[in-house]
Amino acid sequence: MVKPMKKPTGFANLDLSNYWLPFTPNRRYKSAPIMLSSAEGMYYKTENGDKLLDGTAGLWCCNVGHGRRQIAEAVKNSLMQLDYASSFLVSHPQAFELSERLCDLAPDGFNRVFFTNSGSEAVDTALKIALAYHQARGEEQRTLFIGREKGYHGVNFGGTSVGGIDNNRKQFTKNLLNVDYLPHTLDIERNAFSRGLPEHGKEYAESLLKIINSHKASSIAAVIVEPVIGAGGVIPPPKGYLKRLREICDQHGILLIFDEVITAFGRVGNAFAAERFNVTPDIITIAKGLTSGTIPMGAVILKQKFYDAFMEGPEDTIEFFHGYTYSGHPSACAAALATLDIYENENLFQRTIDLSSIWEDALHSLKDLTRVKDIRNFGLLGGIDLSADTDTLGQIGYKVFRACLDKGVLVRGAGDSILLSPPLIIEEDQIDQIVTTLKTVIKELN
Repeated sequence: MVKPMKKPTGFANLDLSNYWLPFTPNRRYKSAPIMLSSAEGMYYKTENGDKLLDGTAGLWCCNVGHGRRQIAEAVKNSLMQLDYASSFLVSHPQAFELSERLCDLAPDGFNRVFFTNSGSEAVDTALKIALAYHQARGEEQRTLFIGREKGYHGVNFGGTSVGGIDNNRKQFTKNLLNVDYLPHTLDIERNAFSRGLPEHGKEYAESLLKIINSHKASSIAAVIVEPVIGAGGVIPPPKGYLKRLREICDQHGILLIFDEVITAFGRVGNAFAAERFNVTPDIITIAKGLTSGTIPMGAVILKQKFYDAFMEGPEDTIEFFHGYTYSGHPSACAAALATLDIYENENLFQRTIDLSSIWEDALHSLKDLTRVKDIRNFGLLGGIDLSADTDTLGQIGYKVFRACLDKGVLVRGAGDSILLSPPLIIEEDQIDQIVTTLKTVIKELN
């Protein structure tokens, strides 16, 4: 049984009742709360003073590690100079500077940026742009979106609609968008313990042709996929799969959206997974690593053709009735610019590639443990599937999470899986600590 954490000392009089935590069993949490008080480098510190090695980069986002003074100073200076500027009819220089930097990093042909405040907002923005783009071109009948089983695209109504994780959808099914789904590509029978991209499964892309035959290509607006499925289990694409999706979309006039909220900014090496896999989508969504989790921010990166399609009619007419109060917020732009500097100055994208084989070997050293059913990895991402008993089905990931926490390592438990995505600054001895801790904890489950 997982040991309870020591009772934190820093909030003896704190009322825990008012805050409704997201994606959390609130009653269980509040009976044994976990409070983080500070963070630096690769570590969190709890209210008890315990250090936790961060094996999750916060929530897939703190790519450059914690407590980076360069980012904090940039945000401080921005706040002191310009605390807020609307993006409606006015703007500020940092938004344009950041847009230029992002387009320089993006694959060839991407030269327009629309700022949001999260990955969820970026996805919904991308879906709206896709619909409006087709309408502007006289193809307003293209209203169907194609998502993918196990895909996660945030929790706004659009992202929930195209997402393929059942628990995220079941309370809202009657109110979601018109969507069909590609099958996921997790094929443990043929690809168990794959190192990097699985050999088998390219043919799963052919399911898109079946959907096209069922609905007619002329009704489909876009296909949206994560290049590597993240929250759905860390599922890398089979070799050739993304390229085949691109080919089918091109043949039938369907847009291809890559949700790179997790995979962008070095998580799989390169600035974008699109570059790493040499497959260019039409639209890219980003967030998380854009500011390394320090200030909420997201964006949609697009090609010229989308912008041009909207730039019709009188010049004094709003072309796209969409946006957010905090789009391109000065402090968020400052955080993003400083984060991009760190990526460049510390060569962190290449660092991911350099560390990936070490990370891979370490994770796959768990292969022979009785409870381990499968291990998947790509870049600095890892997923471990565990076998559960009937009475612990769906709960073993949480048990491992709590046991690792007691041993000073933060991992993410999701159902019967453990998901890993450490900051890109991780050292080899810290990789070893994560894996050694997991080995001990998983053995103790038997």
